[in-house]
Amino acid sequence: MSSQKKTSQRQGFKTGESIVYPAHGVGQIVAIEEQVVAGMKLELFVIDFEKDKMRLKVPVAKAEAVGMRKLSETDFVERALKVVQGRARVKRTMWSRRAQEYDAKINSGDLISIAEVVRDLYRAESQPEQSYSERQLYEAALGRMARELAAVNEISETEAVQLIEVNLNKGPKRGAKVVDEADADAEDEDDVEVEAEQAA
Repeated sequence: MSSQKKTSQRQGFKTGESIVYPAHGVGQIVAIEEQVVAGMKLELFVIDFEKDKMRLKVPVAKAEAVGMRKLSETDFVERALKVVQGRARVKRTMWSRRAQEYDAKINSGDLISIAEVVRDLYRAESQPEQSYSERQLYEAALGRMARELAAVNEISETEAVQLIEVNLNKGPKRGAKVVDEADADAEDEDDVEVEAEQAA
């Protein structure tokens, strides 16, 4: 009689580990289980998202394809904090289109993209109020970023939010720079050159 072998590791992910799932942010692998679906044996990661009180089962074979990843390294977290210190970039396009772009960035699971949304939608006390939809996107991005920072740095989510806000306030005087899309690409190239000079 073969005893069911309990696996605790698959595809480089192991039970008890915190991961990032693009559409939901930071979750924890609580188990790796086998299930028979339509007569086929399927291995599944069982992931808990404490914040959303949600449990997700992801086929092990699809984990990489859906963009599930390990938590960022600390140096990557530092880069994300540098991003929020930058000048906000707001394209001259309709809000509905920008909102879609921000939403896609938040759900990309990419920490740098999420940091860009936080930077672009942040409003200092002295600035005009955000619209309801801007505030919602800002808070979604801030929450995602804070949860990953908290997990990486082993601090509370509240402390992580404070850390992000401190970095936001280190940025240039907050007045969003409005850029045309054509200019935006040229600007990005300038930034790369400036960074290269600073690194030299």
